[in-house]
Amino acid sequence: MRILLPAAAIAVAALGAAPAAATEVFAGVHAHAVKTPLSLQAGREGGTDLSVGIRGKRIAGTPIQPYVFGSLNTSGDTNFLAAGLSAKFGNRVYVRPGLGIAIHDGSASNFSVPDRIAFGSRVLFEPELAIGTQLNECVGIEASWVHFSHAQIFGRQNPGIDNIGARLTFKL
Repeated sequence: MRILLPAAAIAVAALGAAPAAATEVFAGVHAHAVKTPLSLQAGREGGTDLSVGIRGKRIAGTPIQPYVFGSLNTSGDTNFLAAGLSAKFGNRVYVRPGLGIAIHDGSASNFSVPDRIAFGSRVLFEPELAIGTQLNECVGIEASWVHFSHAQIFGRQNPGIDNIGARLTFKL
């Protein structure tokens, strides 16, 4: 929470100043630190992540959209703030891959920390994948996977974390 509160305030202020650039908002609930082949320290943290974000307009007629979101862990574990690009393929049923950069308030240490994931860096990559459906003109639902890690760029310590859950999307 130490760095995320000021960063979140800046992001909200920036988004609030440019609502015309937004095409949708989303809110999600994810299981935090789910064990997958990409996460090495699952179980060290837990709880539920509540997230909220915004996606911008498509870039130059492509399916690519910028996004920003924040996630808050209900158990007091690591919180994230991320921004990146995603692409939506399909209409009523769709797939949405994305890639972003995230910051977090967890351990950036390269050494094991009790009950915390030692990410090895304050800045992480944030690949994600969602499969969704439009429920009506304005509302959609997505099953999503979000991964956070630094891909061993900042050292061999790279446990990564996977969050799996669902998002509701609202077109503006």
